[in-house]
Amino acid sequence: MAFLFTGIDHVQLAAPEGCEQEARSFYANLLGWREIAKPQKLIKRGGVWFQCGAHQVHIGVQNDFVPAKKAHPAFQVQNLNALREYLIQEGIQVTDDQARSEEGVRRFYLNDPFGNRLEFLEWL
Repeated sequence: MAFLFTGIDHVQLAAPEGCEQEARSFYANLLGWREIAKPQKLIKRGGVWFQCGAHQVHIGVQNDFVPAKKAHPAFQVQNLNALREYLIQEGIQVTDDQARSEEGVRRFYLNDPFGNRLEFLEWL
């Protein structure tokens, strides 16, 4: 093959119009992700972008928004237990999942403020 996939540049999650402040509160303030500037030509579309490790998460406005309940991004974390406990203390409901524990993976799910499913995992 003459081409090579090198990874994922970004993940886009949808949210309703006017989502920006709530997205900042959750993704920047709660999770600690740094907000990054959108290109000037895309600002008028709404939404907000964040840096998560080496990758970006774009929260995009969707007029007929419906949250993703099954499809989801999975974020790899160091010290998953600390993140889990922190989120619980902040009033976030997490759902533990042991389905991959035999592979050495610990993980849990939660919903962002818009109902999108997010997975957080750690390889042990």
